[in-house]
Amino acid sequence: MGTNEERTAPLSVVVAGGGTAGHIEPALAIGEVLRDTYGAEVVALGTERGLETTIVPARGFELALIDPVPIPRGKPWKLAAVPFKLRRSVRQAKKTMRATGAQAVLGTGGYVAAPAYLAAKSLKLPFFVLETNALAGMANKLGVKLGGTGFNAVPNSGMPGDVVGIPVRPGVGVDPDGAKAERGYRMWGLDPQRKTILVTGGSQGAVNINAALAGAVERLTAEGFQVLHAYGRKNDAPAKHDRYTAVSYIDDMEAAYAVADVVVCRSGAMTVAENSAAGLPAIYIPLPHGNGEQGLNSAHLVATGAALRIDDAALTADTLVETLVPLLHDDARLAEMRDALEHSGAGSVAEDLAQRIVEAAGAARKD
Repeated sequence: MGTNEERTAPLSVVVAGGGTAGHIEPALAIGEVLRDTYGAEVVALGTERGLETTIVPARGFELALIDPVPIPRGKPWKLAAVPFKLRRSVRQAKKTMRATGAQAVLGTGGYVAAPAYLAAKSLKLPFFVLETNALAGMANKLGVKLGGTGFNAVPNSGMPGDVVGIPVRPGVGVDPDGAKAERGYRMWGLDPQRKTILVTGGSQGAVNINAALAGAVERLTAEGFQVLHAYGRKNDAPAKHDRYTAVSYIDDMEAAYAVADVVVCRSGAMTVAENSAAGLPAIYIPLPHGNGEQGLNSAHLVATGAALRIDDAALTADTLVETLVPLLHDDARLAEMRDALEHSGAGSVAEDLAQRIVEAAGAARKD
């Protein structure tokens, strides 16, 4: 049985998802609900190698760093060091969980997840494993095998668990008074009377998308549209054009969603989830790597008419223009896509999973 002090103390949860925004954002989306709705104290585990060093503090969460444990694929001579590194990282994760009085752990994959699952198992804490990609990663498969409760974004990921979708930040796509849109039009010098094409390759940009847009932008603006383009911090700034706003990175995606009529982007799991929650018609250009995971992330939306797809190999300035121009001139088609997105299951995944975590932690307190 837990002590009276343990039962009345604020709920404490450790979230572990690092490396890429696709791992970090879903964990923080649930973390925000735990913090803002249930008053929980939430600490994020991460490594100094990932984007979490900037994303987590910016969202108002404490970040506790542990050593990364990458699996050296293609370098078998380095495998012998993995167990030693893993034990050190597990010790570091356990130290954080003890220091915060953690009552539950949530992992979403990446280098930091496996140590977190092993630490939670060792401390007999309830832990949850969320797989946001179409094909499950090694760390998350391990987490479920260790006894974690598995959740999947889509069916057939290769990992056991309920299919729940992807959690997104509360309020994505919600702009009842138009304040977000007004902020976006003002910030980026956009015309509220023109349709806006949002083009982004994610935090690092996408060279192929940038190249195709460079050859298409004058034709797109000649049709009466305007373009907001996030070209990536590691890429060179593109040439200037009328009715074309280029920025290296978009910090205020809420405003970008509010001003956009269509988005052209890669189809990472988190990107697809946020676009869908925002009700934003999309043209997805899956990154051609691995086993086609990015294509799988958006396949259900393309199949239901909620999105369009251009293969990376087929992406040119011409295909971009040939896809965008008729779509943006067809208000009925855009309305159909938005309607299809409303039934795509974006829903309240963050809220639902936060409630599951709270219930599990409450049950553990009573034991």
